[in-house]
Amino acid sequence: MKHITIVVPDGSANVSSILGSYKILNGANEYWKANGRKEVFKIVVAGSSEHVECHDGLVTLKPHTNIAAIAKTDLVIIAARSGNYKKAVKCNGTLIDWVTEQYKNGAEVASLCTGAFLLASTGLLDGKSCSTHWIVTDSFREMFPKVHLQTDKLITDEHGIYTNGGAYSFLNLLIYLVEKYFDRQTAIYCSKFFQVEMDRQSQSAFIIFKGQKQHGDEMVIEAQSYIENNIREKISVENLSARFAIGRRHFDRRFIRATGNTPLEYLQRVKIESAKRELETSRKTINEVMYDVGYSDVKAFRDVFRKITGMSPLEYRGRYNKEAVG
Repeated sequence: MKHITIVVPDGSANVSSILGSYKILNGANEYWKANGRKEVFKIVVAGSSEHVECHDGLVTLKPHTNIAAIAKTDLVIIAARSGNYKKAVKCNGTLIDWVTEQYKNGAEVASLCTGAFLLASTGLLDGKSCSTHWIVTDSFREMFPKVHLQTDKLITDEHGIYTNGGAYSFLNLLIYLVEKYFDRQTAIYCSKFFQVEMDRQSQSAFIIFKGQKQHGDEMVIEAQSYIENNIREKISVENLSARFAIGRRHFDRRFIRATGNTPLEYLQRVKIESAKRELETSRKTINEVMYDVGYSDVKAFRDVFRKITGMSPLEYRGRYNKEAVG
């Protein structure tokens, strides 16, 4: 029998990610057994403390066992954690060391949402891709510059390390893991029983873009402000760099280092974020919204919109604006 350990971080652990993982994995086991096969996993919830308070003391969790009692496991799932992430890393040193040792001994490791902060603290994500909740992008990049953060992705899978995007999208990662560790049919069953969509690849449609402003590069902050205050204008990166009397290549490098985006990507994201708000709240036509954010070419606007959100402007309005659709 193989072994899965769902680890509960000290501090404000996220109960839904712990119980959701436990229920889905047990559901997969039950389905597996009901179809005449042996139980394939022992699923254990473990922590480094006997009791863990969650959600401002509203819930107290009592893990099945202490991580020190588990010498070897096949899959480690790190639950999400809210609050101060630097403090979370400091108060979970024992857990971080244990996860690192388990991976070295052959275990695979998955982090759920902001559990990526603890996973990244092991160093195992250095040079690898990672996703987490889009709202903590700035904090994560500041703390872990060696990690290739890709918050557009819903799931990453690299060298036996898995991460997922924000909040309840951890359910999609659990279905993904069920398919890997059980089979496709069991994953389909769990998808239907727990009513979780299968094969989602992106969380782009859910991201609210707020440009990274904590970097301290005054020139880049001025460039960001100029872009954000002139959404209707057609701004070229060449003209933008010239405004600051700096060469295009050097401007690009400074902008990427500060924000994680090229100037063109930033410009596109700011314009599309504005377009999203218009589509959510107004009855304007797609063309009117397009002109409002400085595009004049319908195809170019639709292509950029789809690249950033994963859907067309019409599909986006249909999902988020009932009044406009009605």
